[in-house]
Amino acid sequence: MSATPVYIICSPRPLVGKTLIARLLSEFLLLKNGTVTAFDINLKEPSLLEYLPKITETADVIDTYGKMQLMDRLIVNDGVAKVIDLGFHAFDEFFKMTDEIGFIKEAARRGVAPVILFVADTDRVSARGYPMLQQQVPRNALITIDNEHVVRGELPPAMARGRVLPISALPVFLKTYIDRLTFSFTGYLRNEKDSSTELHQWIRRNYSAFRDLELRVMLQGS
Repeated sequence: MSATPVYIICSPRPLVGKTLIARLLSEFLLLKNGTVTAFDINLKEPSLLEYLPKITETADVIDTYGKMQLMDRLIVNDGVAKVIDLGFHAFDEFFKMTDEIGFIKEAARRGVAPVILFVADTDRVSARGYPMLQQQVPRNALITIDNEHVVRGELPPAMARGRVLPISALPVFLKTYIDRLTFSFTGYLRNEKDSSTELHQWIRRNYSAFRDLELRVMLQGS
């Protein structure tokens, strides 16, 4: 069996587009594979659970029981990709836990491939959080998300040296459009016949990037 990917989308900062990326990735995996399990670890709305309630479960890392429940679900090589929308409030506690229990090594032993998608920002909190992940996560499993809506210019040098996945900024009116709880990226691709629209091309470009990412994960785990 190929490795089961576990995508952890994270940032120690709020309002960097983390849930948007989790939505995009979850919808892509659902379209491509027919199934995906998403976990929402957030305190504030809007959350992934509100956008994709049929495939999303809530989780927490506040107490030992919650942590173990989540880890038990993530460590299984069942062929179903997992997506975690990790709220900024849980960033430190989550990665402290994964370091203490040796999650990365145990996942590899069980045929599970964690991929950390770190949403970049130029603030001090992000500058401290990224090196912590570098110490814990193998280089090929740590990917910097360059959300152009957040980082308006060059990435910090330390983050730019690793693997980078760019997310181009959308005009404000389109950003408002996709922020609606009823909006579906895959639904838009299916229903919008004009493939030349900016939003159509934006979704397809991101889906293509996720397809390439998934392929690399599968090759690493084989």
